[in-house]
Amino acid sequence: MKFARKGERGQRTGWTTGACAAAAARAATVGLTTGTIPETIGMFLPNGDWVVFAVVDGLHAGDDCVSATVIKDAGDDPDCTHGARMVARVQRTSGVAGEVFLEAGEGVGRVTRPGLGLAVGQGAINPIPRDNIIANVREAAGEWLATRSLTVTIAVPGGEILAQKTLNPRLGILGGISILGTTGVVHPYSTSAYKAAVVQSIAGAVAAGLTTIVLTTGRRTERFAMRHFPTWPEWAFVQMGDFVGAALAGALAHGVTQVVIAAMGGKLAKMALGVANTHAHKVALDMGVVADLARKAGASADVVAEIAAGVTVRFAADRMRESGLQVPFYQELARAAHDGILPMLQGRVRATVLALDGEGHLLATMGDPLP
Repeated sequence: MKFARKGERGQRTGWTTGACAAAAARAATVGLTTGTIPETIGMFLPNGDWVVFAVVDGLHAGDDCVSATVIKDAGDDPDCTHGARMVARVQRTSGVAGEVFLEAGEGVGRVTRPGLGLAVGQGAINPIPRDNIIANVREAAGEWLATRSLTVTIAVPGGEILAQKTLNPRLGILGGISILGTTGVVHPYSTSAYKAAVVQSIAGAVAAGLTTIVLTTGRRTERFAMRHFPTWPEWAFVQMGDFVGAALAGALAHGVTQVVIAAMGGKLAKMALGVANTHAHKVALDMGVVADLARKAGASADVVAEIAAGVTVRFAADRMRESGLQVPFYQELARAAHDGILPMLQGRVRATVLALDGEGHLLATMGDPLP
């Protein structure tokens, strides 16, 4: 694996912290079960791709414990974790045979507030990378696990310092970075090359005869949107990522007559602010705005106060669902997002906003009727 040289930046993809942690864990498992720590390790990503990573600093700490390290390469994404050391320690334990336990070690944050999709007190290893790490360890261990159990500890030396460059402290994830990644691949969303690709995709859709396009905030929302419009051609869907402003400007420039924006709660709340870039490093989430939307949806004063004191839209959505107000809340989110993007369209392009929950269910549609 090589790092980009100066002048080559802009298009190269990289690997998520979750993918690198899984590779390190698999390498350490091979070292424990075979006695030899490999110099390279092949592993499968959450998206199913098989990739190979270089392994450094393998260490046998006795007969029952092995550690291995993979250096994170973020590609051309300006990620503060680029070059971080993802260390996995795999240790034979005395638990029930066949079990694989995953723990967060040094430099991996701990969740201290609800609403992040992880239990309070749990290490900040998100569900998809957690499953991927365990699956890779299980596959590498094979029959060896039939009579043994394993504990895998993921550490990131210096992670507590790196976390200060992220929103983790504000979110209530303390002591380190998060282990993230829904596909295992990092795309350079924060580069001018990606924005150019978004506009190019819009131009291509128009050139193919389309006048309505679907803008999504990532691969998951694109997949969900495609499920809702199964007869629409693939080129009608454009992943704009965080670049709402660039995507809408591209729609204006190329003669699109209607945009359909598919997004989940967090991105909708950012769009409600009228911002052109919804990336967490560009604009902080205003929970006061989210709380006001909850109030408009019928939430009690106590729930509104809880949401205002929270840190994520996920937490707000959970509280509204518990209150039986999930759909009205998403309707308010969609309405606010629609109002937020309208100025960027200058009255020349119709707009429809689809509000999706984390499982891809369509909970609200606001704006112009769908074609």
